Amino acid sequence: MEKSIIAVPMGDPAGVGPEIVIKAVSDPAVQGRAVCLVIGDRKVLEAAMLFCRIKLEINEIDRPGQCIDKPEVMNLINMNNIDLPSLKMGQVSGLCGRAAYSYIEKSIDLAMKHEIDAVATTPINKESLKAGQVNFIGHTEIFAELTGTNNPLTMFEVRGLRIFFLSRHVSLRRACDLVTRDRIIACAVSCMQALEKLGVAGGTLAIAGLNPHSGEHGLFGDEEATEITPAVVELQRMGYDVAGPLGADSVFHLAQKGRFCAVLSLYHDQGHIAAKTLDFEKTIAITNGLPFLRTSVDHGTAFDIAGQGIASPVSMVEAILLASKYAPFFLEK
Repeated sequence: MEKSIIAVPMGDPAGVGPEIVIKAVSDPAVQGRAVCLVIGDRKVLEAAMLFCRIKLEINEIDRPGQCIDKPEVMNLINMNNIDLPSLKMGQVSGLCGRAAYSYIEKSIDLAMKHEIDAVATTPINKESLKAGQVNFIGHTEIFAELTGTNNPLTMFEVRGLRIFFLSRHVSLRRACDLVTRDRIIACAVSCMQALEKLGVAGGTLAIAGLNPHSGEHGLFGDEEATEITPAVVELQRMGYDVAGPLGADSVFHLAQKGRFCAVLSLYHDQGHIAAKTLDFEKTIAITNGLPFLRTSVDHGTAFDIAGQGIASPVSMVEAILLASKYAPFFLEK
């Protein structure tokens, strides 16, 4: 099978991004499944090779068609936008925020031109973006704006468990208010469409309950009776294979064991805790709804250990492997 070309923007130069990219690109599992195209700064990556004690030959190129598929080679589009002597590892920097943005922007441009098959992103720092006058709070917002995508849908995958989210970065009080029949129906339909595009055929989408024991017939809250169950009934009437509401204390376990193809979590932490407790490092985010496939590590820049050569590449490796897994299905749609 022909390998997918996965673009890997380097992330914040002052964080662990350069380090985990070097380690992931040199990982035999990644080399066996994908051709990686790193987008970043050559000087920073060469410095990372030194403190990681990893030697790769850099194939500096202008376009993805020039990639070389060899174990000892790292393909690189060199943006050359970091002054290495002034780079302070582990510190917020406007220069690094702007640079990180430029790597993402370049990866999106290549994806929109269909020159690569998917993007696997590395950590960026919100404070550095702000210091660099980049007016986005994170990856998802950047990808949405630069691709013209409305309301992109996040999915987590870890050890076969897939989780979607009805709401993301809002207060818990607001998240509860957002649990409505119409929003659940719309989100569930988007979830099923996303799964189909990723090649996940068949299976039941489970919708988690909001209250303890899914409300216990109104003893602990009535959202299940007034909003969630009516949404499930309507979705089933529309022909969608959904089930719920199911108690959040068991539904994620059941899905991980294969009972359901995915779970719709009703708020941010409900699903995040389930995934990250199962396996923190291998929890990978997939952004659905974009014109191309994007996966991402789900950890930050780790400024406290940046530049020491001790950052784990497990999440970066998993993000690239997941991108290579789903890219062929995604590109067929």
